[in-house]
Amino acid sequence: MRVALVQMTSTDDPAVNTAYVTQAIRAAAEGGASLIATPEVTNCVSDSRKHQAEVLRRQEDDPTLAAIRSLAAELGVTVLIGSLALLGGAGGRFVNRSFLIGPDGDILDHYDKIHMFDVDVDAENTYRESAGFAPGDRAVTVDAAGTTLGLSICYDMRFPPLYAALAHAGARIITAPAAFTVPTGRAHWEVLLRARAIETGSFVLAPAQCGTHPGSGRKTWGHSLIVSPWGRILAEGGDTPDIITADLDVAEVESARAAIPALANGRAFTAPSRT
Repeated sequence: MRVALVQMTSTDDPAVNTAYVTQAIRAAAEGGASLIATPEVTNCVSDSRKHQAEVLRRQEDDPTLAAIRSLAAELGVTVLIGSLALLGGAGGRFVNRSFLIGPDGDILDHYDKIHMFDVDVDAENTYRESAGFAPGDRAVTVDAAGTTLGLSICYDMRFPPLYAALAHAGARIITAPAAFTVPTGRAHWEVLLRARAIETGSFVLAPAQCGTHPGSGRKTWGHSLIVSPWGRILAEGGDTPDIITADLDVAEVESARAAIPALANGRAFTAPSRT
């Protein structure tokens, strides 16, 4: 299976981003990819809740989702929309929602980001994702592209139990689309993704936002990664928009899990009490 990751620099204008990502998906399909993934918040990167409220739409009305569904059907490919920022979250907030689109254009399933990025990285990088986005509460696996995919988004990758749950549920490929900050990306991006792949014996696909985002000035790390179940980097992006590809042999999942049967060897235990 040939997979492709779209790395992009989303603006705060969904129409501009839709034009770019559909062109990139078409190019990836022309390059032979049958599974194509885009980054977190493909449709809009903005730090202004007011602006987001003006330009975002509900799922049923979102033009980026409609365009990618139509394109997937036209090209006959499976597309993982890393996530879209949408209206309709609890408490008047938005949702950060990933979609897996089948080659007929149908939505196979969606996943709402569970772990919210409420972090003070440093004096210049403070985030309160939960102030604008309602968290999800459901882990998701989907049978697609001849295998089983487990869905996650960005900050989720710091919570290994989610990835173990996806692998135990049958996921052989785990998606981790992101809009990682530059300081945390430089320090942790590669090691986290390789660790999640090794721990679960799964392929990990991590399409990323990159560069300085027009309209917000936000900077993201890029360096999209495709990681094997043995933790080997099969392809890596840089810090500019790009498409990276790799050919996956899903049988490597069984080989890795047989060699290091950590999933099978795990045991329940009583945790120590807090003192």
